[in-house]
Amino acid sequence: MQTTETRRWRLKGPEMEGSIARWYARVRGSKSQIEDYRNQAVQLTAGLPDGARVLEVASGPGYLSIEMARLRRLDVTALDISHTFVEIGSNSARREGVSVDFQQGDAAKMPFEADSFDFIVCQAAFKNFTLPRTALGEIHRVLRSGGTAVIQDMSHDATQVAIEEEVKGMDLGRLSAFMTKATLERLATARTPRFSSSFSSRRVLSRHVRSRPRGSASKCA
Repeated sequence: MQTTETRRWRLKGPEMEGSIARWYARVRGSKSQIEDYRNQAVQLTAGLPDGARVLEVASGPGYLSIEMARLRRLDVTALDISHTFVEIGSNSARREGVSVDFQQGDAAKMPFEADSFDFIVCQAAFKNFTLPRTALGEIHRVLRSGGTAVIQDMSHDATQVAIEEEVKGMDLGRLSAFMTKATLERLATARTPRFSSSFSSRRVLSRHVRSRPRGSASKCA
């Protein structure tokens, strides 16, 4: 039986629309970070067959989705609640000559049919969801039987040194580096949803992987 989830408290920041979203896209679009997205795209999709349908949830500016599409063998969709991010991602994909279906929508109420995707990834965004269990249910609903979902987000165990090293590797200007470091430090101590199991991925992220058994029902109680 499904139950109604109460919206949880989250660390409130500026809405990712307009100038704020465009600033964030610039910060996350440095050469070293794009190279990191490119490497992640290869690693995350290594076991997928050609033509597999891939969904990035809360894709932001869409850099990871674009790099997955650049592999030229996957059907990539990106979902974000920000209209500005969808616009930025669509324009970037067009400029890069790759095909990504950017759609605006809520992770807690996805505009997709059940059993639509072979692989789903959500990076550095799940901590911001006010309805995390509902979002997980939606991920399960749209994931095909035998598919895999990967959630990567801020690790509660991230140390000050790890955060400093992560920011240093982003190739940011002084102001952007200061703001990014301060944000990561706040998030490391914020009340974010925990999982029963996880393993480390990169320096300040935890990674949670869930495969849907073949033949399982698409509803998540």
